Amino acid sequence: MARLPDWHARLAALLTAAEARPFHAHRWNCGRLALAAVRASTGRMPAWRSRPTLEATADSAGFPRIPPAFARAGDVVLAGDPPRLGVVVDGGRAAFVGPRGLVRVPLTTCTTAWRID
Repeated sequence: MARLPDWHARLAALLTAAEARPFHAHRWNCGRLALAAVRASTGRMPAWRSRPTLEATADSAGFPRIPPAFARAGDVVLAGDPPRLGVVVDGGRAAFVGPRGLVRVPLTTCTTAWRID
């Protein structure tokens, strides 16, 4: 899946809309944020399979793994404690769904990343 020409604006719009959207176990969680970010960047929903771990589930989408230090805006990341999926928002931070909206943390707290082309 290639990124759309306007993916920056689409990702920014998603993050703005999600800024104050609180976590909900079924309607808005880390997996839904990651899927929404991929869709915003590429215009397509990735095919994935539910696996025993978030890492394995993310792997099932077929995107290549990269070290978190090389992740760029729009790439999907996994934070380790607690395990949760998020999206890189700039060169050094990632956004995750939190109890009251998006939470931004340094990429150094992430254990795995996937390149969204």
